[in-house]
Amino acid sequence: MSIYVGNLSYEVTSDDLSTVFADYGTVRRVQLPTDRETGRPRGFGFVEMSTDAEESAAIEALDGAEWMGRNLKVNKARPREEKSRASSGGGNRWGGGGGNGGRGNYRSY
Repeated sequence: MSIYVGNLSYEVTSDDLSTVFADYGTVRRVQLPTDRETGRPRGFGFVEMSTDAEESAAIEALDGAEWMGRNLKVNKARPREEKSRASSGGGNRWGGGGGNGGRGNYRSY
């Protein structure tokens, strides 16, 4: 399971996020997606912790909490939905190889 963390300051680092979540258990991984073109953070991230209980405690404590001047949105992430050719009208109109462009495999509810 993974935790979605939204409304992050663009100044947040992986270490910052790891430190905040470490108060609720062992942080296994932090991912802060960046914009492909600018390389700047996108304002959200994902945190994986060792147990479901630790993740639930972090979500309960941090959802809506003020941090770095912003109210966090924290909830369970869900797997990204795969888009099929049938539902997308015949494929990628921009051309190229598809894929997820380095973005995470999860998305907020």
